Amino acid sequence: MLAVSDMGLSLSSLPTMLRIFLFNAMGISPNACFAQEFFIHGFTVMESSVLLIMSLDRFLAIHNPLRYSSILTSERVAKMGLILAIRSILLVLPFPFTLRRLKYCQKNLLSHSYCLHQDTMKLACSNNKVNVIYGFFVALCTMLDLALIFLSYVLILKTVLNIASVAERLKALNTCISHICAVLIFYVPIITLAAMHRFAKHKSPLAIILIADMFLLVPPLMNPIVYCVKTRQIREKVLEKLLNICGR
Repeated sequence: MLAVSDMGLSLSSLPTMLRIFLFNAMGISPNACFAQEFFIHGFTVMESSVLLIMSLDRFLAIHNPLRYSSILTSERVAKMGLILAIRSILLVLPFPFTLRRLKYCQKNLLSHSYCLHQDTMKLACSNNKVNVIYGFFVALCTMLDLALIFLSYVLILKTVLNIASVAERLKALNTCISHICAVLIFYVPIITLAAMHRFAKHKSPLAIILIADMFLLVPPLMNPIVYCVKTRQIREKVLEKLLNICGR
Protein backbone atom coordinates (compact mmCIF):
# COMPACT_ATOMS: atom_id res chain seq x y z
CA MET A 1 0.00 0.00 0.00
CA LEU A 2 2.90 2.34 0.76
CA ALA A 3 4.47 1.54 -2.63
CA VAL A 4 1.15 2.22 -4.43
CA SER A 5 0.74 5.62 -2.74
CA ASP A 6 4.39 6.50 -3.48
CA MET A 7 3.98 5.57 -7.15
CA GLY A 8 0.71 7.51 -7.30
CA LEU A 9 2.40 10.65 -5.94
CA SER A 10 5.23 10.35 -8.45
CA LEU A 11 3.02 9.68 -11.48
CA SER A 12 0.65 12.52 -10.52
CA SER A 13 3.37 15.16 -10.41
CA LEU A 14 6.18 14.00 -12.73
CA PRO A 15 4.49 14.78 -16.10
CA THR A 16 4.28 18.54 -15.48
CA MET A 17 7.62 18.65 -13.65
CA LEU A 18 9.42 16.92 -16.55
CA ARG A 19 7.71 19.18 -19.09
CA ILE A 20 8.99 22.25 -17.25
CA PHE A 21 12.55 21.04 -16.61
CA LEU A 22 13.13 19.32 -19.99
CA PHE A 23 11.12 21.40 -22.46
CA ASN A 24 10.43 24.64 -20.54
CA ALA A 25 6.70 24.06 -21.23
CA MET A 26 5.07 25.83 -18.29
CA GLY A 27 1.43 25.96 -19.36
CA ILE A 28 -1.37 23.74 -18.03
CA SER A 29 -5.11 23.84 -18.70
CA PRO A 30 -7.47 24.49 -15.76
CA ASN A 31 -9.11 21.04 -16.00
CA ALA A 32 -5.73 19.28 -16.10
CA CYS A 33 -4.62 21.35 -13.11
CA PHE A 34 -7.74 20.46 -11.10
CA ALA A 35 -7.32 16.77 -11.99
CA GLN A 36 -3.65 16.82 -10.99
CA GLU A 37 -4.27 18.41 -7.60
CA PHE A 38 -7.05 15.86 -6.96
CA PHE A 39 -4.65 12.94 -7.52
CA ILE A 40 -1.75 14.56 -5.63
CA HIS A 41 -3.88 15.33 -2.56
CA GLY A 42 -5.64 11.97 -2.81
CA PHE A 43 -2.40 9.97 -2.78
CA THR A 44 -1.02 12.25 -0.04
CA VAL A 45 -4.00 11.45 2.22
CA MET A 46 -3.65 7.77 1.29
CA GLU A 47 0.05 7.69 2.21
CA SER A 48 -0.73 9.40 5.51
CA SER A 49 -3.38 6.76 6.22
CA VAL A 50 -1.03 3.93 5.25
CA LEU A 51 1.63 5.22 7.66
CA LEU A 52 -1.04 5.24 10.39
CA ILE A 53 -1.98 1.62 9.67
CA MET A 54 1.71 0.67 9.65
CA SER A 55 2.10 2.20 13.13
CA LEU A 56 -0.83 0.03 14.27
CA ASP A 57 0.94 -2.94 12.70
CA ARG A 58 4.12 -2.18 14.69
CA PHE A 59 2.13 -1.76 17.92
CA LEU A 60 0.36 -5.10 17.49
CA ALA A 61 3.62 -6.86 16.58
CA ILE A 62 5.31 -5.61 19.78
CA HIS A 63 2.37 -5.56 22.20
CA ASN A 64 0.76 -8.86 21.20
CA PRO A 65 3.21 -10.86 19.03
CA LEU A 66 1.54 -14.24 19.59
CA ARG A 67 -1.82 -13.04 18.20
CA TYR A 68 -0.32 -10.72 15.55
CA SER A 69 -0.89 -13.07 12.57
CA SER A 70 -4.43 -13.93 13.65
CA ILE A 71 -5.40 -10.26 14.17
CA LEU A 72 -3.85 -8.77 11.01
CA THR A 73 -4.93 -11.37 8.46
CA SER A 74 -4.55 -10.73 4.71
CA GLU A 75 -8.32 -10.26 4.43
CA ARG A 76 -8.37 -7.59 7.14
CA VAL A 77 -5.39 -5.80 5.61
CA ALA A 78 -7.16 -5.81 2.21
CA LYS A 79 -10.32 -4.37 3.81
CA MET A 80 -8.27 -1.65 5.55
CA GLY A 81 -6.60 -0.81 2.24
CA LEU A 82 -10.00 -0.47 0.55
CA ILE A 83 -11.31 1.75 3.38
CA LEU A 84 -8.19 3.94 3.14
CA ALA A 85 -8.63 4.34 -0.62
CA ILE A 86 -12.33 5.30 -0.22
CA ARG A 87 -11.47 7.73 2.60
CA SER A 88 -8.78 9.39 0.46
CA ILE A 89 -11.13 9.80 -2.52
CA LEU A 90 -14.03 11.16 -0.44
CA LEU A 91 -11.83 13.66 1.42
CA VAL A 92 -10.32 15.28 -1.68
CA LEU A 93 -13.26 14.81 -4.10
CA PRO A 94 -14.72 18.30 -3.35
CA PHE A 95 -11.39 20.02 -4.23
CA PRO A 96 -11.79 20.15 -8.06
CA PHE A 97 -15.45 21.18 -7.83
CA THR A 98 -14.84 23.98 -5.33
CA LEU A 99 -11.95 25.25 -7.47
CA ARG A 100 -14.00 25.17 -10.68
CA ARG A 101 -16.68 27.47 -9.21
CA LEU A 102 -14.11 30.23 -8.55
CA LYS A 103 -13.37 33.10 -10.94
CA TYR A 104 -9.69 33.59 -11.72
CA CYS A 105 -7.69 36.71 -12.44
CA GLN A 106 -5.41 37.25 -15.41
CA LYS A 107 -2.30 36.48 -13.35
CA ASN A 108 -2.38 32.68 -13.24
CA LEU A 109 1.15 31.92 -12.08
CA LEU A 110 1.53 28.99 -9.67
CA SER A 111 4.20 28.77 -6.97
CA HIS A 112 5.09 25.13 -7.75
CA SER A 113 5.87 22.94 -10.73
CA TYR A 114 2.54 21.17 -10.21
CA CYS A 115 -0.94 22.07 -8.96
CA LEU A 116 -1.81 22.16 -5.25
CA HIS A 117 -5.17 23.18 -3.80
CA GLN A 118 -3.80 25.88 -1.49
CA ASP A 119 -1.75 27.34 -4.35
CA THR A 120 -4.49 27.30 -6.99
CA MET A 121 -7.21 28.84 -4.80
CA LYS A 122 -4.99 31.90 -4.14
CA LEU A 123 -5.25 32.81 -7.85
CA ALA A 124 -9.00 33.38 -7.57
CA CYS A 125 -10.53 36.85 -7.70
CA SER A 126 -13.79 35.64 -6.15
CA ASN A 127 -14.45 34.59 -2.55
CA ASN A 128 -12.51 31.41 -1.74
CA LYS A 129 -13.58 31.09 1.92
CA VAL A 130 -15.15 27.64 1.32
CA ASN A 131 -11.87 26.40 -0.19
CA VAL A 132 -9.88 27.76 2.76
CA ILE A 133 -12.15 26.12 5.35
CA TYR A 134 -12.37 22.76 3.59
CA GLY A 135 -8.63 22.74 2.82
CA PHE A 136 -7.98 23.35 6.53
CA PHE A 137 -10.33 20.46 7.40
CA VAL A 138 -8.41 18.04 5.12
CA ALA A 139 -5.12 19.26 6.61
CA LEU A 140 -6.53 18.57 10.10
CA CYS A 141 -7.43 15.01 9.04
CA THR A 142 -3.83 14.47 7.92
CA MET A 143 -2.54 15.92 11.18
CA LEU A 144 -4.94 13.62 13.07
CA ASP A 145 -3.18 10.68 11.38
CA LEU A 146 0.14 12.07 12.65
CA ALA A 147 -1.26 12.49 16.17
CA LEU A 148 -2.50 8.87 16.17
CA ILE A 149 0.90 7.69 14.90
CA PHE A 150 2.52 9.56 17.79
CA LEU A 151 0.03 7.96 20.21
CA SER A 152 0.83 4.49 18.85
CA TYR A 153 4.53 5.09 19.49
CA VAL A 154 3.79 6.23 23.04
CA LEU A 155 2.01 2.90 23.56
CA ILE A 156 4.89 1.03 21.84
CA LEU A 157 7.42 2.75 24.12
CA LYS A 158 5.29 1.89 27.17
CA THR A 159 5.18 -1.77 26.07
CA VAL A 160 8.93 -1.88 25.35
CA LEU A 161 9.80 -0.44 28.78
CA ASN A 162 7.90 -3.32 30.38
CA ILE A 163 10.24 -5.82 28.70
CA ALA A 164 12.86 -7.00 31.21
CA SER A 165 15.77 -7.71 28.83
CA VAL A 166 17.63 -4.70 27.38
CA ALA A 167 18.56 -6.73 24.29
CA GLU A 168 14.88 -7.57 23.67
CA ARG A 169 13.94 -3.90 24.11
CA LEU A 170 16.46 -2.86 21.45
CA LYS A 171 15.32 -5.67 19.17
CA ALA A 172 11.70 -4.54 19.48
CA LEU A 173 12.55 -0.88 18.84
CA ASN A 174 14.75 -1.84 15.88
CA THR A 175 11.67 -3.16 14.05
CA CYS A 176 10.20 0.37 14.14
CA ILE A 177 13.16 2.26 12.64
CA SER A 178 12.05 1.85 9.00
CA HIS A 179 8.57 3.14 9.80
CA ILE A 180 9.88 6.09 11.84
CA CYS A 181 12.13 7.05 8.90
CA ALA A 182 9.16 6.80 6.49
CA VAL A 183 7.04 9.02 8.79
CA LEU A 184 9.77 11.69 9.04
CA ILE A 185 10.49 11.59 5.29
CA PHE A 186 6.79 12.12 4.54
CA TYR A 187 5.63 14.56 7.23
CA VAL A 188 8.60 16.94 7.62
CA PRO A 189 8.32 18.44 4.08
CA ILE A 190 4.49 18.61 4.35
CA ILE A 191 4.51 20.45 7.68
CA THR A 192 7.32 22.77 6.51
CA LEU A 193 5.49 23.59 3.26
CA ALA A 194 2.14 24.16 5.02
CA ALA A 195 3.79 26.42 7.61
CA MET A 196 5.53 28.47 4.90
CA HIS A 197 2.28 28.87 2.93
CA ARG A 198 0.25 29.98 5.95
CA PHE A 199 2.67 31.88 8.20
CA ALA A 200 5.76 33.04 6.28
CA LYS A 201 5.49 36.72 5.34
CA HIS A 202 8.70 37.01 3.30
CA LYS A 203 9.01 33.50 1.88
CA SER A 204 11.65 32.62 -0.71
CA PRO A 205 10.07 31.25 -3.94
CA LEU A 206 13.13 29.01 -4.44
CA ALA A 207 12.77 27.52 -0.94
CA ILE A 208 9.05 26.83 -1.49
CA ILE A 209 9.67 25.15 -4.86
CA LEU A 210 12.52 23.06 -3.43
CA ILE A 211 10.50 21.86 -0.40
CA ALA A 212 7.43 21.20 -2.56
CA ASP A 213 9.49 19.06 -4.95
CA MET A 214 11.04 17.23 -1.97
CA PHE A 215 7.54 16.54 -0.61
CA LEU A 216 6.62 14.56 -3.75
CA LEU A 217 9.95 13.14 -4.91
CA VAL A 218 11.87 12.23 -1.72
CA PRO A 219 9.40 9.71 -0.14
CA PRO A 220 9.10 7.54 -3.31
CA LEU A 221 12.91 7.64 -3.64
CA MET A 222 13.82 7.02 0.00
CA ASN A 223 11.14 4.57 1.18
CA PRO A 224 12.37 1.65 -0.99
CA ILE A 225 15.95 2.34 0.16
CA VAL A 226 14.94 2.48 3.85
CA TYR A 227 12.95 -0.76 3.65
CA CYS A 228 15.63 -2.53 1.57
CA VAL A 229 18.28 -1.67 4.18
CA LYS A 230 16.17 -2.57 7.23
CA THR A 231 14.06 -5.53 5.98
CA ARG A 232 16.09 -8.72 5.66
CA GLN A 233 13.77 -10.45 3.17
CA ILE A 234 13.75 -7.47 0.79
CA ARG A 235 17.50 -6.94 1.21
CA GLU A 236 18.25 -10.57 0.36
CA LYS A 237 16.03 -10.50 -2.75
CA VAL A 238 17.64 -7.29 -4.02
CA LEU A 239 21.16 -8.65 -3.43
CA GLU A 240 20.20 -11.91 -5.16
CA LYS A 241 18.94 -10.02 -8.22
CA LEU A 242 22.07 -7.83 -8.32
CA LEU A 243 24.35 -10.88 -8.06
CA ASN A 244 22.45 -12.58 -10.91
CA ILE A 245 22.83 -9.47 -13.07
CA CYS A 246 26.56 -9.23 -12.26
CA GLY A 247 26.96 -12.97 -12.95
CA ARG A 248 25.69 -12.50 -16.49
